[in-house]
Amino acid sequence: MSNATSDLENLIEMMAKLPGLGPRSARRAVLHMIKKRNLILMPLADILENVARTARECLNCGNIGTTDICEICDSEKRANGELCVVEDVADLWAMERASVFKGRYHVLGGTLSALDAVGPEELRIPKLIDRIASEEIEEVILALNATIDGQTTAHYIADQLEGRAKVTSLAQGVPVGGELDYLDDGTITAALRARKSL
Repeated sequence: MSNATSDLENLIEMMAKLPGLGPRSARRAVLHMIKKRNLILMPLADILENVARTARECLNCGNIGTTDICEICDSEKRANGELCVVEDVADLWAMERASVFKGRYHVLGGTLSALDAVGPEELRIPKLIDRIASEEIEEVILALNATIDGQTTAHYIADQLEGRAKVTSLAQGVPVGGELDYLDDGTITAALRARKSL
């Protein structure tokens, strides 16, 4: 097998590791990129190299951006006393896509899970508690996925924040077992506006 063929196979294997792509979809995507080499493949290679070099986690909230403190945390307009807690960056981006929340975020990096030995220290829960006082947070909105682990995490956080801030959670429209990243913008908007106290 030549190096060129090997490189193509390696690219297909790497693409197949992406969510939503299997080997066949990855092969089709690679063939399409090669056919559109100047329009898609070369610019994509440049962008991937740039993102690999500059992407970093926000030191404050856990969002992904290109600076140590993301634009949301850096914006004084977002310092309105509301903090939305999400499991991962995809959930934060889903909330932003809905354009309804105007406060700041906190990305946990997962949920509590006894089976997987994930406790509060493995998540960004201690950092969350520190932020409540330092940023004068009045309301913490728990926008965690409606799974057993998500709800366990929500109750744990609510207990930890008792007496420190008002704690609410997303309301109707979020189905049990549903994940924020897969919900449409209207559902997220309705769930945020009708949030309830925990």
